[in-house]
Amino acid sequence: MGEEKEDASRRPIASRSSSLAVALIRRLLVLFVRIMVGARSEWRGCAPDLRRRIYFANHNSHVDTVAVMAALPWPVRRLTHPVAARDYWGRSALRRFIAEKGLRAVLIDRKPLPDSNPLEPVERLLEEGRSVLIFPEGTRSASEEIAPFRSGIYRLACRFPDVDLVPIHLDNLQRILPKGSWLIVPITCTARFGKPLRVEPGEGKDAFLDRARAAVIELADGKHIA
Repeated sequence: MGEEKEDASRRPIASRSSSLAVALIRRLLVLFVRIMVGARSEWRGCAPDLRRRIYFANHNSHVDTVAVMAALPWPVRRLTHPVAARDYWGRSALRRFIAEKGLRAVLIDRKPLPDSNPLEPVERLLEEGRSVLIFPEGTRSASEEIAPFRSGIYRLACRFPDVDLVPIHLDNLQRILPKGSWLIVPITCTARFGKPLRVEPGEGKDAFLDRARAAVIELADGKHIA
């Protein structure tokens, strides 16, 4: 009985130690990205806000998620959850730990079962008043061209018509850590945040996806052509 009481008394301490370790890892990830790539932010069309938002960005590199999170002010970052592919980030215990613990990411299936809703965990976070970060291209691009957006962002916009969708354009990350490479090249990265948008009355899926993609391209200072 004495040993059981002693073990029970240690559990809260172990739990606190684990939480502190996870918090330290999160801060180290952000610090590492800020040192290596700068992760500079430009708020062009809006200002940081604690209200729930759907942030969406172009996708070129393994570093994209951490770069956006590092560019967000701490009060906003702690309320924001990246959305990541389960088939990649859930492939090993280490990747899953980095995604779920280090980045507070929610993992979804890119190839869901029939009649399932892969966006359910994302919708649940938004219902709880949290913000999410998504990459509507669905996969990393091998070039600087922004691929057509997939329909998930439209479904979220329709499901939460009162939530702002904030476009983000990431510069230079394709050169920092391109697809298929794990060698980081230190280059300054800029995350540009644009004017929020929502689905307009009567706006169809294709029209909205084109408009959302154009909002990201517009933040690239003319480097990309739609």
